[in-house]
Amino acid sequence: MRETGLMLPFRETKPRENGLTILIDNGAPLNLFKDTIQSSKDYIDFVKFGWGTSLITSYLEQKIDWLQEQGIEFFFGGTLFEKFLSQDKVGEYYEFCKKMDCHFVEVSNGTVDISNQEKALYIKEFADEFVVFSEVGNKDELRASGKDSAEWLEHIHEDFEAGATKVITEARESGTSGICMANGEIRLDIFDLIKGSGIPFERIIFEAPNKKLQTFFIEQVGPNVNLANIALNDVISVETLRLGLRSDTFNV
Repeated sequence: MRETGLMLPFRETKPRENGLTILIDNGAPLNLFKDTIQSSKDYIDFVKFGWGTSLITSYLEQKIDWLQEQGIEFFFGGTLFEKFLSQDKVGEYYEFCKKMDCHFVEVSNGTVDISNQEKALYIKEFADEFVVFSEVGNKDELRASGKDSAEWLEHIHEDFEAGATKVITEARESGTSGICMANGEIRLDIFDLIKGSGIPFERIIFEAPNKKLQTFFIEQVGPNVNLANIALNDVISVETLRLGLRSDTFNV
């Protein structure tokens, strides 16, 4: 960041545990991917290869090599774990992650119909070899709307006890499920319960694929909130929101 004399919110330098920006790659062309990562690497902490795109996207190995060269970690979307799980091939998923030199994995149950207790068993298993990010919340809007806030908090605690390092709150790439209602509004009953629970916010990652959600979490938690599902072309936009350089968060 250039020296200007302006008083801006404090941002930890990388590697950081707080204020993470996690990009989602949905199969972007290689050159676009590389240019984005190189030009904005100071503001990118992780790249998530979204849902199951890593199985069909071109140049996956080249993208991973580039991230490692730039000092940026990566992981695969939780839906890919769930696809392997649905076919009783969790062992193959483990081998896939090891082959790709992953250090982080996401374990979720937003699509498959398994209990959080069963998901916690997989968290415990993977935590022996990887840093685990778990995800709480359903991708289906009807199932998500029927999940009460107390159940969210119970599942978050359960995931931490099983060995998850951080817990991701589901919002999808559309911002219309999980911790969000179908109209894109935040479920304040869930957010307020998390906020009042005493869980350190550095252990929570909020999926925030659009400016409305990004602004909400920055205003409520602060510039060093952990944000995920950030589009490749939104890296600088999100950082300016964090620093109060846009009207949306001007007074943060």
